[in-house]
Amino acid sequence: MNFLEKYRGLIKEEIIKNAFNTAPEELYEPMNYILDLGGKHLRPVLVLMTYHLFKEDYYKVIKPALGIEYFHNFSLMHDDIMDKAPLRRGKPTVHKKFNENTAILSGDALLVKSFQMLEDLDPQLFKPCFQLFSETALKVCEGQQYDMNFENQNKVSFDEYIHMITGKTAVLCACSMKMGALLAETSSENASNLYEFGKYLGIAFQFMDDYLDVFGEQQEVGKKYAGDIYENKKTILYILAEENANPEEKKELQYWYEIREESQEKISNVVQLFKKLKVDRKCLELVNEYNNQAKKHLNAINLTEEKKQPLLTLIDNLLIRKS
Repeated sequence: MNFLEKYRGLIKEEIIKNAFNTAPEELYEPMNYILDLGGKHLRPVLVLMTYHLFKEDYYKVIKPALGIEYFHNFSLMHDDIMDKAPLRRGKPTVHKKFNENTAILSGDALLVKSFQMLEDLDPQLFKPCFQLFSETALKVCEGQQYDMNFENQNKVSFDEYIHMITGKTAVLCACSMKMGALLAETSSENASNLYEFGKYLGIAFQFMDDYLDVFGEQQEVGKKYAGDIYENKKTILYILAEENANPEEKKELQYWYEIREESQEKISNVVQLFKKLKVDRKCLELVNEYNNQAKKHLNAINLTEEKKQPLLTLIDNLLIRKS
């Protein structure tokens, strides 16, 4: 995975180089703070990797890639407020370190900065890239609203859940891939297949996040253990448990998910029920299934197998990651 570390290193360098050092400090310091927390930088890496499939000078698309990363972190700042999350990547969330009003306003400013990263594009590239980015931003907001709606729904179907995470998570991965393809000026067929590749990759990635929230190594995950259960999130683990439970087990699951306050007893019993219903194994099977769907779209792209190998390596890495 040396190639991945190379792309990540480049993104990290550019984040530092483009740090916000203007006044007022109260607005820009939280923006620098969340960007300095690190993370996988998956989405900007996808922009660079996709562009590099077709052209060598991938450093030319650094700014649009940063725009994707800025937008992603803006959404995290606001999501963490809505979820009342105390940790992000092992450190206090922005609203915990500063305050909620600061996190809201700094998040808004980071959103503006994300779109400014497209300003230097050539006119023939600016319009399609801006349209893709703005459409994606709206879908992410829709996905977040569905996620909040699900907290008050007793039953969420598998299809409803897929629709929600496609908006909240997968479309930004898809946007990253298609952005790289548009910037490389490849064919519309290649761009469409790369979008679908990114979408299925993003769904698999969210499945893994749901899995790691409960079954990951906590010191590596960097978030509150079983935070999704505390918040009554209807994740893929909940969906699979509901689908495979008998009437008595469904009643038990619904009982624990009606409890709003933090309860270690709730966590222990829900995790025990998840294990009993083998939702950990079933979730990993879904990760593999959606990775295979991503690979089908990658295979449809008009490139040599050698060119595609880094992306194949990347999606296989989803199956073994711990954080």
